[in-house]
Amino acid sequence: MTVHFVGAGPGAADLLTLRAAAALAAADVCLYAGTYLDDGVLDHCRPDARVVDTQHLDLDGIIAAIVAAHAEGLEVVRLCSGDPSLYSALAEQTRRLDAAGVPWDVVPGVPAYAAAAAELGVELTVPEVVQSVVLTRVQARSTAMPSTESLENFAATGATLVLHLAITRIRELADRLVPTHGADCPVAVVANASRPHRVELRGTLADIADAVESAGLRQAAVILVGRALVRPGEAESWLYASDPERESKRRRVAG
Repeated sequence: MTVHFVGAGPGAADLLTLRAAAALAAADVCLYAGTYLDDGVLDHCRPDARVVDTQHLDLDGIIAAIVAAHAEGLEVVRLCSGDPSLYSALAEQTRRLDAAGVPWDVVPGVPAYAAAAAELGVELTVPEVVQSVVLTRVQARSTAMPSTESLENFAATGATLVLHLAITRIRELADRLVPTHGADCPVAVVANASRPHRVELRGTLADIADAVESAGLRQAAVILVGRALVRPGEAESWLYASDPERESKRRRVAG
């Protein structure tokens, strides 16, 4: 039997991939974080499947449950919020499973930042404004950030910033970004993206902290910072331009 690490997406039952839904339907045991999922996600499981809410388990407890289920010959799904490639503790869990001789694989999911951008109706990479996106977090009670990955270093690139696991420090973060981005830089916060109780806040670095604190947001929120959030300018990508249009763009760029 194989343990499947499945990206649950942003939490909405209808944003699971077909592969994720199939894995849930085949699972004998499903471990999930109840804080980040709608109840409908578990409707993809069989009625007789064993479901385990892991929000009160530590890593050792989660691994013990997985290894025990594997020893029983059961098919296991470990649901991860968003996509397993981002902040899912995949490395820690799979390292322990390797040591225990338990096989595993990964099913990707819709990442939280993509769901947030969809709620806002924005493209995070706008031609001639920004062409890069930085996905990062800040240090609180979590593992220390590498010394080269300070917020200020990322901010200096001018890329659209997507901050995870940072909502409780929004005021401090806004203050740190003002020197590089300006107090008028657009900011959006999306909590529980794609779910019925989602919250969407828009503002600037000057006022977004007030909005977040008034809304009482404490978790499951993504912060997006950058000029792309207001659909700036009229520049267009070369990707869909005709040959004459593309040549004209090249001439303008060349001066």
